Amino acid sequence: MASTRSAVVVGAGIAGLAVAGALAGTGWRVTLLERQDRLRAAPTAMLLWPSGVQALQALGLASGLDAIATPVPDRGLRRPDGRWLVEPDPASDRGSAQLVHAEDLHDALVAGLSDRVELRTGVRVRGVAPGATAAVTDGDQTWGADLVVAADGVDSVLRERVAPRCRTVSAGATAWRAMIPWFRAPELPPDLAAGGLTISAGGPATGGYQFFMASLGRRGAAGAGSRGGRYWRATVVGAPRPEPPETQLTLLRRWFAGWHEPVGELLAATEPGDLVQQELRTVHPMPPRYATALGAGALALLGDAGHSLPEHLGFGGCLALEDAATLVAKVQGAAPGAPLQTAVAAYSAARRPRLAQVQRRSRRLAATGPVARLGLVQARRRDQAVAATTSWQPPMAADPS
Repeated sequence: MASTRSAVVVGAGIAGLAVAGALAGTGWRVTLLERQDRLRAAPTAMLLWPSGVQALQALGLASGLDAIATPVPDRGLRRPDGRWLVEPDPASDRGSAQLVHAEDLHDALVAGLSDRVELRTGVRVRGVAPGATAAVTDGDQTWGADLVVAADGVDSVLRERVAPRCRTVSAGATAWRAMIPWFRAPELPPDLAAGGLTISAGGPATGGYQFFMASLGRRGAAGAGSRGGRYWRATVVGAPRPEPPETQLTLLRRWFAGWHEPVGELLAATEPGDLVQQELRTVHPMPPRYATALGAGALALLGDAGHSLPEHLGFGGCLALEDAATLVAKVQGAAPGAPLQTAVAAYSAARRPRLAQVQRRSRRLAATGPVARLGLVQARRRDQAVAATTSWQPPMAADPS
């Protein structure tokens, strides 16, 4: 029976690729639908916290990760003038995240797709298709399966079927990310090259701004260095900017003027084409469930389709990979029909407490108070938030039903 099981995965981002490849690897026949004309990833980097690495390992997709990832050490917290809010702790295990280029990870996941995955690009799914089967439609064509996986992002068109009261709302901030390739990246002394996080508090002009920096690979090295360089992420209170990237970069340089080095050096070395702007949005209220029966089959939400974080942790991608690992573990041995519906209900029950915990801590980390208390409060909140990234363990595969 397992050989006849089928899934439709909507969205070919990191989470969609991961779940499609892993399901195919356990015998499912998968149709992967992507609205873009070709598969692509943003030309920037992402943090893989321990749970994200464990999820990739559980999915059988971690091969070669060491060649493209660089450990990110704990570098404490600084004020914009460079003074320490929290000094680095060499004995701390907080620095267990890894930095990976999004294109490298994307390419590795695409390479892991087997011939059991049928990829269709240029398909804009518009919703669930009516009928007795689990199916989605673009208005002209319908794709049916035993399982539909909604990995179609924060603006998911399928989320309403699972959580009709939930909406996407602004988190009140915008993030910019950039990867400066090594040939343009500034030379930095070792204490600055390691990077770190700088946060501000104060009036409307600077309140709650953050600047994170890290290095990916080594200058002139192979492997990660092929797409490596200096990575930075700036978070700014306010709406996204409609101006062209050239103007956005000018604004960023103005907003972060006077911050300690190497913030200014990194922004000076950045070109408009390096910028990736992202409005920080979240799903509100939190969905009461992340899966539902759909006709004789089932529908499950994955990643930002069900939960989008303000990204002050850089943890959203790891949560999506956790989703994928949990879903595959729950459904891989389930027969179509009632057993599969029971399995996706177990996926929902397993994920909701975890997601509630991380969302709560992410919101607290995003809130800043008076400067005098900022270091202590943010250090405690950061420790609690990062601890959540190390506490997750991949679930064991369910027994076949």
